[in-house]
Amino acid sequence: MMQPPPTPGQTPSLILIEGLATCVFVALSFLLPRLAGNWFTRIERTLGQLARRQSLSVAVVGCAAFLLRLAILPICPIPLPFVPDDFSFLLAADTFAHGRLSNPMPAMWTHFESIHLTMSPTYVSMYFPSNGLLLAASKVLFGHPWYGLLIASSLMCAAICWMLQAWLPPTWALLGGGLAILRLGLFSYWINTYSGGGCISALGGALILGSLPRLKKTMQLKYALLLAIGIVLLVITRPYEGLLLCLPAAGYLLHWLVFSANRPSPALAMRLAVVPLALVIAGMSWLGYYDYRAFGKSTTLPYTVDRAAYAQAPYYVWQAPQPAPAYRHAVMQQFYSVNELQAYQQIHTASGFVPQTLGKVLRGLIFFAGLALLPPLIVMRRVFMDRRVRFLIVCLGVLMAGMLIQIFLIPHYIAPFTALFYAIGLQAMRHLRVWNPDGQPVGRTMTRLTVTLCVGMAALRLCAAPLHLMPEKWPPSNWINQWYGPGPFGVERARVQSTLEHMPGKQLVLVRYARKHEVLDEWVYNSANLDDSKVIWAREMDAAHDRELLAYYPDRHVWLVEPDAGDPKLSNYVVPETRPISTLMISSVPSDESKKESHD
Repeated sequence: MMQPPPTPGQTPSLILIEGLATCVFVALSFLLPRLAGNWFTRIERTLGQLARRQSLSVAVVGCAAFLLRLAILPICPIPLPFVPDDFSFLLAADTFAHGRLSNPMPAMWTHFESIHLTMSPTYVSMYFPSNGLLLAASKVLFGHPWYGLLIASSLMCAAICWMLQAWLPPTWALLGGGLAILRLGLFSYWINTYSGGGCISALGGALILGSLPRLKKTMQLKYALLLAIGIVLLVITRPYEGLLLCLPAAGYLLHWLVFSANRPSPALAMRLAVVPLALVIAGMSWLGYYDYRAFGKSTTLPYTVDRAAYAQAPYYVWQAPQPAPAYRHAVMQQFYSVNELQAYQQIHTASGFVPQTLGKVLRGLIFFAGLALLPPLIVMRRVFMDRRVRFLIVCLGVLMAGMLIQIFLIPHYIAPFTALFYAIGLQAMRHLRVWNPDGQPVGRTMTRLTVTLCVGMAALRLCAAPLHLMPEKWPPSNWINQWYGPGPFGVERARVQSTLEHMPGKQLVLVRYARKHEVLDEWVYNSANLDDSKVIWAREMDAAHDRELLAYYPDRHVWLVEPDAGDPKLSNYVVPETRPISTLMISSVPSDESKKESHD
């Protein structure tokens, strides 16, 4: 049975345990520098034999990511949707699965407005289409959208191992693939929610970074094609962050084609470029067609229409905030004009810019490295001086510059650079391994214990529920920015949905929130075929609007649900005489009540 999250402050957090264990293991490296040396040597020798068979290593990493996540389903079941991003991507999946690129605007659309949904000119997800396409394919082929995420996650881990083989020795590449499974492929929100498309972006980035040195070395068309596939994946997933990776990649190729001693002849370069360029152009053209069908114009990118309709805070520091729209629902106003706008305002103050920027760095570092993988960073100076990964350091610098001008940062934003993070981190571990202060193998033991701790924390995460170590539900930053992912959330809404689906006839549910409802715990989402759905979720508004809604759906039984009432239950709905306070058309003046991070 799924257990509720612990009350804040009552149980130790996994990140705290990881931090304490890291300190203990670092201390042991100095106190017992030859700890369990023979055991580790045997394990390393065995893994080294596998690592030398590079194609097999990539396959083993991918299969292990797939099979291990399936094996822990009894403990970490298929996730339920519970944040706005989840439902937005699932709407895209449902739309694509019905053979459409968009849906007509619902007649009673003001009752169905929700975060990250575009209602006009069409009813669609506001996001780029890649994650929706993946979920739709999985829904059609396997009966459930989550299996598509599982396949993408497994391919991501395999691609990270493959990319690392192009930059590091095979044994270290295999280790990187294993760490990707432990830190991303089993528990992170990339695999345990439907949000963000982090696995797709990371896969695309790994294909680009793994193809570049191979293409330069072998001049084979297959690597040019893999490079193009990686670019297309980024174009239809996260084009801004993808551009930050593609710019240095283009510089790398240009330097090779113009200045390198082993540059290809013009004829060979043309043969290598024609088909990949055609593939990239085709991908961009399809995105333009999707934008035309979804938003009315081929140059109107996803995000644009939704942000223009609801958002005040822009994405980049040089942009001015938009005028406040007339919000029809309190949760929409809270999210866009309080949560998001506060982050924008803070980063534009002298006292807030530095903390906000450091916070973005810290969020990325904690998600991708946690605390267990921080000790190798003590030798980062050596990595910066290392010619082997100099190009990767340049890419990292471009990313940091790009994120400096962006207001928000959530880990899946920088997912295209995932393989790069692992390459730089593993190169730091290589330098740490040969660190021998006073002739003692302190660095080697510290490296071994770091990997051991990652394995141990994964085992502890499996036992988190019975040990009452599950992450808290709110604020979302408790699980978004940390590797161990969310708990079993969304249970209450799923229970109500299931109850209604088993009732005879069609159902209409009006949702009434309390004044201090957590805006990211959203219940009002519907399928692509909204009017034909057995269960329709709608927001309670004023009495006149509610009567109009009920008149439009005369053949449905009307229910009321209050998600903030402890154990949410259904009750027969009666139109109130006065307008509910929680859904008044309200001013967009920010309050000081909420400073929670928005999840985009």
